[in-house]
Amino acid sequence: MIKNKRKYFGTDGIRGRANTHPMTGETALKVGMAAGEYFTRGKHKHNVVIGKDTRLSGYLIEPSLTAGFISMGMNVFLVGPMPTPAISMLTRSMRCDVGVMISASHNSFEDNGIKLFDPNGLKLSDKTELEIEKLIDPNKKIKNSLVDSKKLGRAKRIEDAAGRYLEFVKSTFPRELSLKNLKIVIDCANGAAYQVAPTALWELGAKVISIGCNPNGTNINHKCGSTNPKLMVETVKKHKADIGIALDGDADRCVICDENGKFIHGDKLIGIIAKRYYEKKLLTGNSVIGTHMSNIGLEIFINKLGLKFIRSNVGDRYVVEKMRQHKCNLGGEQSGHIIIGEHGSTGDGLVASLQIMANMVEKKSSASSLFKGFKLLPQLVENINFNQIKEKRKIKEDFITKKLQDAEQKLGKHGRIILRESGTENKIRIMGESNNKRILSKVIKNLKYQISKYIHEQ
Repeated sequence: MIKNKRKYFGTDGIRGRANTHPMTGETALKVGMAAGEYFTRGKHKHNVVIGKDTRLSGYLIEPSLTAGFISMGMNVFLVGPMPTPAISMLTRSMRCDVGVMISASHNSFEDNGIKLFDPNGLKLSDKTELEIEKLIDPNKKIKNSLVDSKKLGRAKRIEDAAGRYLEFVKSTFPRELSLKNLKIVIDCANGAAYQVAPTALWELGAKVISIGCNPNGTNINHKCGSTNPKLMVETVKKHKADIGIALDGDADRCVICDENGKFIHGDKLIGIIAKRYYEKKLLTGNSVIGTHMSNIGLEIFINKLGLKFIRSNVGDRYVVEKMRQHKCNLGGEQSGHIIIGEHGSTGDGLVASLQIMANMVEKKSSASSLFKGFKLLPQLVENINFNQIKEKRKIKEDFITKKLQDAEQKLGKHGRIILRESGTENKIRIMGESNNKRILSKVIKNLKYQISKYIHEQ
């Protein structure tokens, strides 16, 4: 189990139910003040760019963060609804000292979150998050750092931010290629990419059928998007499209289906992009980064190309850390977070999808044919909900460790189990992998039952 010593930050920023601790206006104000103090270095005027997805609670969190940064003397650039990778890109291109994305990603509208980026557009390290948490602490006299009234920052809305990101996205698609022969279904989850994603695909030549592009503040990820891709599949079949793409609420990941409506596993997406990059001599570091949850089948596929497969902790920022460490430009998670180093430093569902379609165009291949012969081992994921503090404490007890060891022994040498606490939800995730699907299902369901019974006992 991964021990989380942080009070506010989880796997991907701060997240929780909107208007309930910790996702309140008060906390957002303190985060703005704390991040403002941490990233104020030197005597120049400091800048922050703030984006958000389409949640109603963005109207609460955005002004609170803005006030916090302004109180520390920072200028605030507001860009409105924008994908998370766009904020990473804009932080770098606009030479900002910090970037902020207000989003709870794939969660329902009731939740919201705060993701922070450093001046290089990178998500913060655990060490940096802990330093910022110390500044949020009520015992910290951060009010002594408030600037004089004449040095307060200003807020300004940036009207051309969407156009900047749109041109960036298009630049990641090979200039000599076109999508003119493809019919594409794009599901934007009523989220942050509802404007830029359909436009980018259309301007690259595709016939675009867009769904999930009518946000109203409370319908983000509702019966659409990467967590609910049934509508995408039905639309692909109905319109006989060549490929379907479903983004999540902040568009940093994607789920893809082929022309038959069959889902393409996220690990397969990484593998096919890796193969294309290797064949075109675009891959650096002679390696590809995955996570502990990545399917062994992907590792085998990468190794057959003569490349190394390196695993990181779960979370795209940990993938990026490994990529930087090994000087490689490709990594990702099976959830659809795929990072392509020369195009960004965080997952980008639209950019990753374009790499798949570039492969289809180059090889004159259907989506289904592109992935033939790529086999993954049977994998099963089960979730256990927990809410109370005492239930959370039980997760790390010896009883669970022993049950985990017993389960792994039953799977044999060709199987493995990963047990981890989710960084974004109150859930324990159990992932099992084996070449024997029947035994795998029996073992994982039994393990889920035993752990669930134990932690919920009064």
